[in-house]
Amino acid sequence: MKLASLKAGRDGQLVVVSKDLSQRVAAPDIAQTLQEALDHWETKAPALEKVYDRLNAGEHPATQAFDSRFCTAPLPRAFQWLDGSAYVNHVELVRKARGADMPESFWTDPLMYQGGSDKMLGPRDDVPLASEEWGIDFEAEVIVVTDDVPMGIGSDQAAEHIRLIGLVNDVSLRNLIPAELGKGFGFMQSKPASSFSPVFVTPDELGESWKDGVIHRPLTVHRGRELFGEPDCATDMTFNFHRLIAHAAKTRFLGAGTIIGSGTISNKDRSVGSCCIAERRMLETVADGKPVTPFLQFGERVKIEMLDEAGDSVFGAIDQVFVEYSTP
Repeated sequence: MKLASLKAGRDGQLVVVSKDLSQRVAAPDIAQTLQEALDHWETKAPALEKVYDRLNAGEHPATQAFDSRFCTAPLPRAFQWLDGSAYVNHVELVRKARGADMPESFWTDPLMYQGGSDKMLGPRDDVPLASEEWGIDFEAEVIVVTDDVPMGIGSDQAAEHIRLIGLVNDVSLRNLIPAELGKGFGFMQSKPASSFSPVFVTPDELGESWKDGVIHRPLTVHRGRELFGEPDCATDMTFNFHRLIAHAAKTRFLGAGTIIGSGTISNKDRSVGSCCIAERRMLETVADGKPVTPFLQFGERVKIEMLDEAGDSVFGAIDQVFVEYSTP
């Protein structure tokens, strides 16, 4: 099943989207918003599945064309947004570029931070930022959305709590990060609003590509017309989503609608490219002593998308322009 939210009010209007992303239909009698569906998933999901089946069969009378330009994030504001760093080779490279050793514990205990979730950007929304001097970067990742997760759950129990899967552009302001982390209290100003794929899908939509809490497909990133990277999501993923959920729930309950990110997709095989500018700059620093690739400038476009084995888009594309924002 594929679900999206059209721009309407603060929480959007839930729509069911056809498998080929061409048609959509609202189901207000079942759920007005995606959050409402997640709050009552055991009863809402089967009803939405019936709508999805009718939509794909061409039997639903109220279908309309689906256009991601009219989408907000599937969860325009989420109760919780937790981003991990499951590709530890990426973390190792970051530290190597600045001459820092990496603690061995990073290979056994996931890194995770809590991001702002009161304002999520849609897949075609401009990304407004006040200064290019902040070091604007994209980060292409996979996310999962959970239902209510009990505190202290084990990774072997986490699979049953994954309800939806999607993509995120976890925007980072690289030049603000060092001073912020230097305070010893984590990210805040260096992590503005994130952007999400137009569609979130249930795990069964991925078929054999979803296995053991990992997506076994490449994630494609374009910077303008340049293919920036196409690493495989399963390759070199140290912590799967089951482990990330268990880590997040160690000392707290996770409410329905919690979003958990994989961190920047990264492969040790550098020929497949990167999912963020910082990684390419790190590789340049390690190889030549200094970075060459610039961070984003206003007016640049970034596109993030995952294709299935047939070459069709799974989640639709995050396709957006970074623009200058004037403070009021």
